[in-house]
Amino acid sequence: MDHDWIRRDFLTLMGVGGVVFASGLTGCGGASVSGPAAATPATGLTKAPGEDFFFLQLSDTHWGFQGPPNPQADTCLKQTVAAINAVDAQPDFIVFTGDLTHTTDDPRERRARMAEFREITSRLKARKLIFLAGEHDAAPDRGEVYREAFGDLHQAFEHKGVHFIALDNASAPGGAMGDAQLEWLAAEVANVPAGAPLVVLAHRPLFDLYPAWDWATKDGARAIETLSRRDKVTVFYGHIHQENHQMTGNIAHHSARSLVFPMPAPGSTPKRAPLAWDPASLDHGLGHRSIQVTRMRPVFTEVAFADVPALTRPAP
Repeated sequence: MDHDWIRRDFLTLMGVGGVVFASGLTGCGGASVSGPAAATPATGLTKAPGEDFFFLQLSDTHWGFQGPPNPQADTCLKQTVAAINAVDAQPDFIVFTGDLTHTTDDPRERRARMAEFREITSRLKARKLIFLAGEHDAAPDRGEVYREAFGDLHQAFEHKGVHFIALDNASAPGGAMGDAQLEWLAAEVANVPAGAPLVVLAHRPLFDLYPAWDWATKDGARAIETLSRRDKVTVFYGHIHQENHQMTGNIAHHSARSLVFPMPAPGSTPKRAPLAWDPASLDHGLGHRSIQVTRMRPVFTEVAFADVPALTRPAP
């Protein structure tokens, strides 16, 4: 891999096909679009002094997947890790919002895939990594092997005045969170000071995006009701392998691209299936997200996947 090429051109590539959104972290007013020129070279986002910070969201890496939808599935995650490390400005943390590995009914293979995923992501220079389970990781055994590798299925933490809650809406059938977790969520939300921004991380959409394709959470409406008690809430999730931006009341929901294959828009095709691999594409519909949290206006940038072999291949 040409690491010099990455250092020279990756920051430019961050603006290619990307969109900068003003997220709902400070007012939940929805996503407003500005052009790629709004991004700064270091992070892809406007930088401000003080306790500002940025983090990355990666989702649906499906380590262990093999098949025509991505003939390079064994390299995309590694390329992304190298590209992130090549940028001088490192995020405060990186969050993986589920489906870290591809499903398997063999517990030994599941453990092996999670161990390989951990080894690859341990190469990231970020100070902290946060993992969420997806149904591919946790549904076959209700999260038993996942907990061995990554710990608790849900958690809460605070970073520079911003409160984060990571939910488990993937290990149970239909993504149900269950009474115990919903009671825990209510207690965590009650502890967030009035007016403080709250970021919720999840794998599946909390609202009914498209239940016929399993793009929903069985008891997500109860979580949304709890979160609606605060007026500065933003939800980042994965699962649907594409960008989607939606409001439920005062809560902004933003899904992220996948790092294995894109999926069609909700209900746009008769059947839910990965979109075909385009060998001529430079990003294959893949990517991750950079989220800058400032005191003025948090924004996020969609970062296109950089297919290094395709970009460095000589033109015919």
